[in-house]
This record gives sequence, structure tokens and C-alpha cells, in this order.
Amino acid sequence: MKLRAARDVLLKPLQAVIGVVERRQTMPILSNVLLVARDGKLAVTATDLEVELVAQAEVTVESEGEITVSGRKLLDICRALPEGADIDISVSGEKLVIRSGRSKFSLATLPAAEFPTIEDIKAEQTITVEQKMLSQLIEKTHFSMAQQDVRYYLNGMLLETSGNQLRAVATDGHRLALCEIKIEGASFEDQQVIVPRKGVLELQRLMDGKGSLNIELGSNHVRIQLEGIRFTSKLIDGRFPEYDRVIPKETSNELTADKEALRGALQRTAILSNEKYRGIRLIIRDGEIVIQAHNPEQEEAEEELEVSYSGEDIEIGFNVNYLLDALGAIEGDVVTLSVLDSNSSCLIRQPGNENSKFVVMPMRL
Repeated sequence: MKLRAARDVLLKPLQAVIGVVERRQTMPILSNVLLVARDGKLAVTATDLEVELVAQAEVTVESEGEITVSGRKLLDICRALPEGADIDISVSGEKLVIRSGRSKFSLATLPAAEFPTIEDIKAEQTITVEQKMLSQLIEKTHFSMAQQDVRYYLNGMLLETSGNQLRAVATDGHRLALCEIKIEGASFEDQQVIVPRKGVLELQRLMDGKGSLNIELGSNHVRIQLEGIRFTSKLIDGRFPEYDRVIPKETSNELTADKEALRGALQRTAILSNEKYRGIRLIIRDGEIVIQAHNPEQEEAEEELEVSYSGEDIEIGFNVNYLLDALGAIEGDVVTLSVLDSNSSCLIRQPGNENSKFVVMPMRL
């Protein structure tokens, strides 16, 4: 294998895939990237056995070939070389030799045949969607994914297709976020897949909101083709909870408030909440809401806010971070909070927008 490319041309695919290269690996080959030089292109592949990224760059290929080499070392070398530098890469014995100007580096390699790749994902259906729409789905729901829950199916995001709708749902058992979009003229098969947390966050990092993309849904994998990058992720094998059952139904106890005013009051009160549990108390009564917090040092905070409310008086506790995350995902200036009673979940929405819903479970204070 022998190729030549400008530094910036090589940097782009390496930076695109490096996110899935694990620093501490049980299998040494997983800290490597697979380099394949063929037909005037260099394909760079990285995987952690859960998520695979393939990025391409146009280079001058003098002789075709494939090899694996440390992803981080190769990226660090390219970064450290001066801007505008030309780089020559060749394989000599069991070493990858990098030359640029008066610099020369020799890196250890492992055979390409040992590198695990995902070829055909046996897609059951392909969905074409605007990139900004998929970006919006992830943006409005990703924060509700669990991090390391023993209920492994919560450590990811549900993608669901039915009719002309594409829906994303995430929950960690204490809160839930749902966002859906309609794709005009589309007709999807009913399908549910759970994309793991790392895959969701990696995909969010890769999207730039321009143009459209294809989502291929298989029974074990999801594959998305972006410009110059192919993203493939294993799916979580499990049954996602019946999320419809935890979304509160209509109630007359509906509070309407200015989103930024409520957000500011919550942020200020949160300063004196318990650092571990982040609990705050909401006292909702006719025309106003009182937000209270206290901590083990006997410090207290209280904020009063004028709101539109004419339901029953309710006193209820919540994790303030969950409320702030939900408010951060709402686009409008006004927000509604619906609560049945002091033991029920709170439904947070933007008035007139049924496409996004956020549910926060109460906590005992």
C-alpha cells in the first residue's frame, strides 16, 4: 500500500471516526483503524464492536492495499504536522511509514484480515429523512436516556416507524422524552429498534443538519449514510417499555408560564438544592407558583412566579435537573405543565405542539 495526500485531507476522515476508538481495549486491534486504499480513495474504518464508522477521502493511490494501525497515534501525527503539508504513507514489512518533509514516523501494524467489520446489515426498510429532522428528534430526546441502567434496554433510544411517522423515545425510568415527525407521502412498516446510547451520541456529533440521509433498519443493526461517512450501530436486543402508558392524560390542573422566567427561577433555586438528589418543591396555586429548595446545611431558597393557573392547589417535589432538561428542549416562549395531583407525573409541553412531550416523575422530599 502506498498513497499521498494533503494533511487536511487525511485529518478529516480520522477526526470523523476517532470517537469510537476506545483508549483501553481488551482486543488490541480495536484501538486501531483499518486503512483501505483503492480506486483513488482512502477508507478509514473504526469500531468498538457496537458502533462502526467508515469515512472516505480522495487521495493519490500509488499502490492499493489495506492495513490497520493505531488510530490515535496516526491522528496525533497528522495533527502535529504543519498546515498544508503533504504526507506520504507506505507499508514496509510490518510497519506503516509516514513521511512529510523532513519528518519520518514508523508505526506498528496489525493485519487487516483480523479487523472486525460489518458488511451487509440485511435492511428490512430504508427511510429517507431530512438531516435536520433526525437531528431534531435526537436533540429533543437524548438527554432522557439512561446511562448504565441494569435494564439495558433503557440505555439507548427507541426509534419507531408507523404510517408516515418517525418517532424517538428515551426514558431512564424517572423521566421520558418523546418527539415525532411526519414525513409527507411516506408509508413505513411498523418497526421498533433501540439504538444504544453511544451510537446516538456519535450520530448526533456527526450530523451537520444539511441535506437528507437514508436510515437503513435491520433486525440487528441500523445504518445511516451521511456525506462521506457511513455510520453503523448494533441494536439493543430488548423490549422497550410501553411508553404510552406513562404519558399523563388530560387534566384541568394545567399551568402556563413564560419559559425563560420559569427556567431562571428553577436555576436560581437549584443552587441551594441537595447536591446529590437535586430535589425542589413546587407549590402551585391560583395564579402563582412557589419554588422552594433546601439542603443538609439548612440553607433555603424560594422563588415566586406569576403563572396562569386555576386548578387545585398542589404541592409536589421534582428533580430540578429533569425539569430544566425538558424546558431546554422546548422551542417556544411559553410552556405548559400538567399535573393531576402531588403523586402523579408532570407532563411538560409547548402549547399547540403535540409533536414533543416530556414527562417527569415526582420525588418525595
